Amino acid sequence: MLDWLYTAISWVMARWHSLWDAVLGDPPAESALGGLSWVLAIVFLVVTIRLILFPLFVKQIKSQRAMQELQPELVKLRKQYGSDRQGMAVAQQALFKERGVNPLAGCLPILPQIPVFLSLFHVLRRLAPDKQGLYSWSDELTDQAARAQLFGAPISSSFNMSGAKETAILDIAGVTYTNIRIVAFVLIVVMCLTTYFTQKQIMKRSGPVEGQAAMMQKILLYVMPAGLFVSGFIFPIGVLLYWMTNNLWTLGQQFFVLRKMPPPGSPAAKAKEEAAKPAIDPKTLAPKPGAKPVRPKGGRPATPPATPSTGGVTAASADGAPSGNGRPPGAKPAGKPGPQQNRGKRKRR
Repeated sequence: MLDWLYTAISWVMARWHSLWDAVLGDPPAESALGGLSWVLAIVFLVVTIRLILFPLFVKQIKSQRAMQELQPELVKLRKQYGSDRQGMAVAQQALFKERGVNPLAGCLPILPQIPVFLSLFHVLRRLAPDKQGLYSWSDELTDQAARAQLFGAPISSSFNMSGAKETAILDIAGVTYTNIRIVAFVLIVVMCLTTYFTQKQIMKRSGPVEGQAAMMQKILLYVMPAGLFVSGFIFPIGVLLYWMTNNLWTLGQQFFVLRKMPPPGSPAAKAKEEAAKPAIDPKTLAPKPGAKPVRPKGGRPATPPATPSTGGVTAASADGAPSGNGRPPGAKPAGKPGPQQNRGKRKRR
């Protein structure tokens, strides 16, 4: 049923193997360089798949950003409907339809990778020395792939093997079970760690979430690496290499996205918004030549207005300096003498 997919995966690997064989000079299959050409074929199988899926990754980012913008409205809907789950679900669907948001778009890059991973697992599990050609591979190419080694461990081998495949792989010169298990265990640990850090990056990229989404994130953060650690003991080394390379690609891709497009509301996003604001030139704030100064609210005018003089006598200045008639500000003007002054004059007479 899925033979067409197995054939497609095998064909892509064979093309990359031919390219790297030409670059490395067609080395023997059991040599270090011969194994390297098949290792690079698996690595660039990941590169090919991820480049094809890149448009879906862009859609995933846009969907997550749109969901982040809808969070305040979703919080209002939860408060409005309370325990009415059916009404809440209908209101959510109406909101998503109105804004053109598809919550399932966040899973778009993951779904196509599942059949690719299963196809590679199927091909490498059936791969063994001295076996007939698999799918698009010839008998000779199949035997070369089965004997290709990564640090002394064939890419078709796994931590736990049994039956005729175990016997055929251990008959390869220089191959030991101890070496296979060391390489496989290291790859299993690296695969689990990169899966954990990849999920941490996804949580950072998607921003804070609540309810079932937060619970699902925690399950993926801890349960998925634990499940891979258990199942990794039956994965062929080539599959472990594929998964590890895929995680490293995801880490690098998400690091680039988080740096260029930080989540809304994060410190990095706020700093980017501040840096994007145009700088204000102080010259634009200065008054134009000939313009009247603007009196600030509740304060003094920038330049005190000139008071016209009357009869050569100027009024008191605004800062309290003596006026032009020699009389201090606020003093009563000299007039007719009062009663006390007249009484003093009569005594002197």
